Amino acid sequence: MKSLTIPAATAVLLSLTACGSGFDDRQPAPQQSAGPAALQILMASSGDAETNAVKQAAQAWAKASGNTATVTPAQDIHQQLGQALAGSNPPDVFYVDASRFADYASVGALEPYADRISASQDFYPKLRETFTYDGRFYCAPKDFSTLALVVNDELWKKNGLTDDDIPTTWDELTAVTKRIKGVTPLVFGDTRDRVGVFMVQAGGWITSPDGKQATGDSPQNLAALEYVKGLLTVKQAQYARALDADWGGEAFGKGKAAMTIEGNWIRGAMKADYPDVRFSVHELPAGPKGKGTLSFSNCWGISAKSRHKDAAISFVEAMTKADQQLAFARAFGVMPSRQSAKDAYLKEFPGDAAFVAGADYAQGPVNAPKMDSVLSDFDSGLQKLATSDPKQLLARLQKNTESVRG
Repeated sequence: MKSLTIPAATAVLLSLTACGSGFDDRQPAPQQSAGPAALQILMASSGDAETNAVKQAAQAWAKASGNTATVTPAQDIHQQLGQALAGSNPPDVFYVDASRFADYASVGALEPYADRISASQDFYPKLRETFTYDGRFYCAPKDFSTLALVVNDELWKKNGLTDDDIPTTWDELTAVTKRIKGVTPLVFGDTRDRVGVFMVQAGGWITSPDGKQATGDSPQNLAALEYVKGLLTVKQAQYARALDADWGGEAFGKGKAAMTIEGNWIRGAMKADYPDVRFSVHELPAGPKGKGTLSFSNCWGISAKSRHKDAAISFVEAMTKADQQLAFARAFGVMPSRQSAKDAYLKEFPGDAAFVAGADYAQGPVNAPKMDSVLSDFDSGLQKLATSDPKQLLARLQKNTESVRG
């Protein structure tokens, strides 16, 4: 088996419980500071629009609460956060990527505060599940994205297809890809973050919902990878790299593919880079198990070492109110994580209905620590799926997962 390594920042965190760092439930809680709090907030920004929106919201909270809030956009959130949490003075509040959440929660670096947020049951159940570890809902989901089927309306019509031909099942997807000529019918990325939708639609996934059991080598996952391999082999589908594109949206925008599987961020990219391309968004075709997609999210993490936890929770409370989430949606194109904001969001952004619908059946990232290298190895295998044995790929995934899960 190939040697599996853990990124440096994560390795520092994962070593903490073994060396008495203070990330241990038996250690006394940090003494809370009295008086106004000076919160430090570390964010992973998508650009100036997000940075400015969060800073504006933070200053409004500070003015109303009598505290101060300093928002810092990270250059490399994973590295900076890992190092900061391993130190003695981490930021009070910070973005936690769903794919890294379990690494931080497993070593006690996060304060499990989320059920103290007002109407915490209002967060989409799948997002609550994403940020739950060992039965505890740790941190409030900031917002989320899902994947959907994006169709080039002009190429669709050019191939004699209508709205009735939008595929709703794997069989229909196979049939429609055979009817599309002159371009690649379907393009998507070559990692689990795109291929994984087929695994979910078949009823499979990499681990059990609680992250404790390896489930990669299953008949459901095998059916999914064999289906994808079939599309790739006859070029009814191609990976974006095969079309000289960095991602599915680029190949789609350049007119090299009639369909792509992408997230709601594609709207901003198309508007900026391919404004003349007319497209529509639809829910992904259902597989043998039914509908399935993937979700991507961050939560508002609070450091277990923070001396301003009450103020930090107040800050997150303000950032996750429905009205504030809608303001963020307008500012930088994210979808609110609160179900109560759904109707207002869809009224303003009706074209995102398929993305929002995915919230009810989306699979979040693997919810288990120490999985980075395992997943990178799986991605490497998926990149060769068209010429490899899916059964061997899944057996390797199973063995690697079991090796790090103990």
